[in-house]
Amino acid sequence: MQDQTSPGAKTFYIETFGCQMNVHDSEKVAGVLMARGYKPVAGHEQADLILYNTCSIREKAAQKVFSHLGTFKKKYRPGEKVIGVLGCVAQQEGEEIFERAPQVSLVCGSASYARLPELLDQVETGNRRVMGLSLDTDECFETELTGRENPFRAYLTIVEGCDQRCAFCVVPMTRGPERSRPSDRILDECRRLVDEGFTEIQLLGQIVNNWCDPAPVRLSFAELLGRVAEIPGIRRVRFTTSHPRYFTPDIIEAIDAHPALCDQIHLPVQCGSNAVLERMGRHYTREEYLEEIRCIRSARRAISISTDIIVGFCGETAQDFEETLALLEDVGYDQVFSFKYSPRPKTVAGNWEDSVPEEEKARRLAVLQERQRQIQLARNQQWIGLTFEVLVEGFQPRLQQAVGRTTSNRTVNFSGRREWVGRYMNVRVTAAGPNSLVGESLEPGESSPGATT
Repeated sequence: MQDQTSPGAKTFYIETFGCQMNVHDSEKVAGVLMARGYKPVAGHEQADLILYNTCSIREKAAQKVFSHLGTFKKKYRPGEKVIGVLGCVAQQEGEEIFERAPQVSLVCGSASYARLPELLDQVETGNRRVMGLSLDTDECFETELTGRENPFRAYLTIVEGCDQRCAFCVVPMTRGPERSRPSDRILDECRRLVDEGFTEIQLLGQIVNNWCDPAPVRLSFAELLGRVAEIPGIRRVRFTTSHPRYFTPDIIEAIDAHPALCDQIHLPVQCGSNAVLERMGRHYTREEYLEEIRCIRSARRAISISTDIIVGFCGETAQDFEETLALLEDVGYDQVFSFKYSPRPKTVAGNWEDSVPEEEKARRLAVLQERQRQIQLARNQQWIGLTFEVLVEGFQPRLQQAVGRTTSNRTVNFSGRREWVGRYMNVRVTAAGPNSLVGESLEPGESSPGATT
C-alpha cells in the first residue's frame, strides 16, 4: 500500500502474514479504513494505527507476531500508537493477547472486519480491550470497500471457513464453519472488477473446490469456473486451495474447455503414507490421490501441479517419510510448499505426542526439499526453447529485468522495462533454474516452435 498521507489525516500500517486469503483480508481491512478517512503509510513509524494480520497455521508464524509486538513495547510509549492483532492468531488467542501483549488494544478475527469502524470507535473513546471474534457470519464476503494492492490481479473469496477438522489444522477454529458465496454475487463482482481494469481473477477458499452454490441456480464448482472464464475482459482465472477429497474430473474438463482458466492446480497431499494420512484425517488414500493426478495428467493442456507437504507428523516413521519421497517422484510436482509439523492448540493432534524429534524433522525437511529441487530443475529445463504468454508482474531496476508469470504459474525473468508491468507478453525461455525461468521477449510477429501457454 503506497503512502498517501495528507496533513491531519489518521494513518495506518498493515503487515500481513500467511496465505493469499490473509493478503486479500488485508485488502478488505485497508478499504474499510480508507473509507473511514485513514491513509496508508509504508511503515509503522509513521502510522497512528498499526495492524498485524496474522497466521497461526504454524507455530513459528504465531511466535513471529508476538516477537514483533514485543519490540513495539520497547519502542513506543503506552497510548502513542493504536495496535491491533487481526486474523487467525487473534481468533485463536482471543482475550489472552491482551495479557501477553498489553500494548494491544484491538483483537479482531477475519469474519468481523466489516465491524472495524464500530470497533475503532470503541478504541478511540478510550477502551483498550476491544474484540471482534464472531465466526459464523457472511460479513467475510463484503468487498465493496476493498483497497486492492494489485492493479491487474484481484482476489475474490468464494468460500470461507472449513468443516474438515484435519488433525493438525487450526482453520476450523480460527475461520469458522464453511460458508459459500452465491454464484450471482460472485459473477457480478467479477464483472465489476473487469470494469475497474482487472484482467486476472483468483478465486479463494480454504477448500475452494468444495464451494456449494447457495443461489437457486445451484452451479457446480466447475460450472462456476466456466462462467467466470467466459466473462469478457477476463484473461486469466486461478483458484486455490483445492482438497483432494472434492476434486472431480469436471474441473479438468472445464480447464480444457476454457482457455482463460489457468493450467495450474494446487492440490495439497500433506503426506505420501496411508497410515499418516489416516491419522491426519484427510479422508483419502495415496492411491486415490494418485488417481486424481492421473486425471490431471490426462488433460489436453499440460497442467502444472503444486502441493503442500508436512514432515514429521505425529508417529511418522522413516518408512512413512520414504513413501512421501517416492510420491514426489511418482507425481513430478512443479512446486512443493513443505513444512515441519508443529502442534497447534485446540487441534486433535495437539493432544498427541509430538514423537518426531526436531532434529529429525529438520533433516527430513532438508532431504525432501533437495529432492524436490532436483525434480523442479528437470521439469523447468523441459521448457527451454518454448514460448509462453506471461503477465508482467514486476520490474527489477538493478538488473533491468521484467518479472512475469505464465498461466502455469512459472516465474520468468527477462530483460525489460518498467512500463511493461501489467502487460501480457510472449517470452521465449532461454534457460531454467529450479525456481524460475529465464527468457527473452519476442517482438510482434516473431514466433517460436512449441505451444504457448
